[in-house]
Amino acid sequence: MEYHEAADFLFDLRRFRPKPGTASTARLLAHLGNPHADVDFVQIAGSNGKGSTARMLERTLREAGYSVGLYTSPHLEDLRERVRVDGRKIPQSAVSEYVERVREYITERAADGESPTFFETMTGLALWQFGREDVDVAVLEVGIGGKYDATSVVDPIASTVTSVTLEHTGILGDTESEIARDKAHVAPDDAPLVTAVTGEPLEAVRDVAGDVVTVGTDLDGADESDDGTNPDVRVTYEGRTNHTEAAVSIDADDWDLETRIPLLGEHQAINAGIAAVLARQVDDISDATLERGLRSAHWPGRFEVMDTEPLVVLDGAHNPGACERLAETLATYDYDDLHLVFGAMHDKDHREMVAALPTPDAVVTAEPNLDRAEDRDVLAAAFDDAGAGAVRTEDAVQDALAAALEDADGDDCVLVTGSLFAVAEARSRWTRTDVPKRVRDLADARDALEGANVAPGDVERLDGDAVHRVVRTALRDRQATVLKEELLRLGGECALSGLDRDDEVVDAVLMGTLAQFESLVETLETRARPHGLADVARALRETLELDAGNGDESGDETDGEPSPAKPSLGYSGSAAGTTGDATESEYPWTDRTAVMGILNVTPDSFHDGGRYDALEDAVTRAEELIEADVDVIDVGGESTRPGADPVPVEEELDRVVPLVERIADLDALISVDTRRAAVADAALAAGADIINDVTGLEDPEMRFVAAEHDAGLVVMHSIDAPVVPDRDIDYDDVVADVIDQLSERVLLAEKAGLDREQIIVDPGIGFGKSAAENFEILDRIDEFHALGCPVLFGHSRKSMFAKVGHEAGERLQPTVAATALAADRGADLIRVHDADENVAAVRTALAARDPERFDWDS
Repeated sequence: MEYHEAADFLFDLRRFRPKPGTASTARLLAHLGNPHADVDFVQIAGSNGKGSTARMLERTLREAGYSVGLYTSPHLEDLRERVRVDGRKIPQSAVSEYVERVREYITERAADGESPTFFETMTGLALWQFGREDVDVAVLEVGIGGKYDATSVVDPIASTVTSVTLEHTGILGDTESEIARDKAHVAPDDAPLVTAVTGEPLEAVRDVAGDVVTVGTDLDGADESDDGTNPDVRVTYEGRTNHTEAAVSIDADDWDLETRIPLLGEHQAINAGIAAVLARQVDDISDATLERGLRSAHWPGRFEVMDTEPLVVLDGAHNPGACERLAETLATYDYDDLHLVFGAMHDKDHREMVAALPTPDAVVTAEPNLDRAEDRDVLAAAFDDAGAGAVRTEDAVQDALAAALEDADGDDCVLVTGSLFAVAEARSRWTRTDVPKRVRDLADARDALEGANVAPGDVERLDGDAVHRVVRTALRDRQATVLKEELLRLGGECALSGLDRDDEVVDAVLMGTLAQFESLVETLETRARPHGLADVARALRETLELDAGNGDESGDETDGEPSPAKPSLGYSGSAAGTTGDATESEYPWTDRTAVMGILNVTPDSFHDGGRYDALEDAVTRAEELIEADVDVIDVGGESTRPGADPVPVEEELDRVVPLVERIADLDALISVDTRRAAVADAALAAGADIINDVTGLEDPEMRFVAAEHDAGLVVMHSIDAPVVPDRDIDYDDVVADVIDQLSERVLLAEKAGLDREQIIVDPGIGFGKSAAENFEILDRIDEFHALGCPVLFGHSRKSMFAKVGHEAGERLQPTVAATALAADRGADLIRVHDADENVAAVRTALAARDPERFDWDS
């Protein structure tokens, strides 16, 4: 079964209305053999804050070393976001396998009028996946209520009711107390229920749950909350520490901690307190682990600051209470005019939401791309009646955002809110990746089409058309339809995935000549911008480098070969040995492939461990690397080879900093290979220019250190560092999956204040990939330029070469061969041990690509 068929089957179950009770879900799980029986579960119920609390708890438990499943709803762009294991979305192949397992059962139940609903079936998918992945703990966000919710089929070891407001009154009750009573049925048998509910609803919770731990704010140091009860755990929201984080302190009778969280607002501080209590119910987790886990809990679309000039905020507030909290948090920022982009669902109280938000100076209302979206004119009328400033409408959220950004000055604020669906469409401006596909023959064309879930008949019909330029992207349904019509009109081709849902993104493979793409982009840019297509045009122009003259005004065809992925500039050496100057000079990879020489000052690295752990030996080696014409020297003080023991921070500092100080004046950039922000900070202060983070920003302080020093930052995709041997990770498409996971890491660095030119992405050869997957990445390394960043390829002497008959100690020759291939395919930076041989390989590859340009003799 193809993934799009499986997803369509699941979405079709939305035709069955929700019904109370867990019996249907229990029968589905019994049909699957109760795969969840050995998993410990934590249930997160509440009117608001469930998703954020679930994410904070999940991230904290992972920081403590647990394998953790996470089940949340709704999703922003992809159905698979709802089910994650250790942060990774469930693979498409797993969704297909699950649907094959349950389709006949569900069809038979439907014939009897007892089909599981969409949410029940998705809950079954989550529990099935968590069981087969053998997670230690799974965190489940409750759908509606608690007593009759599908997730209540489990017996949790810990649970919470985060908050209670009037919602789903036709199902849960007409008062907050009745709703609280329903939600409180998630209480565990052997642990207290954790809650931030107060007043009469708290008494209702106590009536059901019995043993309760309360979490509340510490208002100006008062001993009691506003209802006269003393919370068991007191949380203090201490305000923002930067534009994306806030300080929080949590105080219980026998423990306390202070940390920062990337989710802003006093309500998120409460959620952090709940998550901390739940984590300590699961295990005796240390304060340091709690602090780091909470700080690493990024949750897209929840008061997410995307930019600062102007201030751009995305927040999925979808009811009056959430809008009130949004307004309180936004009030902590200084800005001039407020430009609001608003799209909501038709079943929400729009006028109360409008009243709860700050009065905007300008409003653009729009309709998220699904049937439940409220008419933009209806929303505009609500803002007109509320006395908002200039009010207008746009068809699509992307168009509304583009209009607001165009009107806003650098000191203004642009806020997108009203629903998570509106936020998801706006967020695609920063997250959509248009991937240029390298198509050499029909086999490549078929791979590109099949990878986007194009129907088999269309693959056979279109593979011959994918011979000039091929771009794979993901669009909303209406966008994809218009784009396909325009490209067909111009003589190109466009294939769409079989998934056809208004609220889902659709994979699209665009095929045509450069001239056809140039005409397509010009058409989209010059016509009125419907459906957010102006953003699509901008992305296509950047992806295909159309501004660089790859197409011409006459429409004449070029050579038909894929354009070289941009590698980068010639290094002048002016920034060597300086900190904070790297972006003021030309990075060496701006217009050619550069070479990074490895210098490990460790006793146990897999190839050169112990050779250069004496300072003078390391300095001599650095000088040898310079003599060999490397552009960057990468200093590492901790091994990440399989089985390597972690090195204390003090020892890593002692190894790295003295060497950086000694070689800072050499004619090359200096990089520090570390996963610790403290080491990176000290190395940059000593004269390094670049951080090479093999964990991809697992240390939550790392991105801020890079931004403070205005340094380059290598963000690597890794499952584990140090490497865990024989770790089996399921990828549907290793390149596409790694690009998807790196995109959020890159966005984190960008939101900290770095430009994408400073952020180098590394697909992480050997880190959680098989040998075959490593070679697949090598063959398609140019596709990583879809992230808009320089690309590093680090393959030196790695175990992947055993696949071609070279064991440890015999891997120089295949390393050099792979270097030449990577340079030819557009890698910007090659990281190697053996400088002379690999510099020669890079120069040879570049000379073959452009003999007139690259002449090192002259």
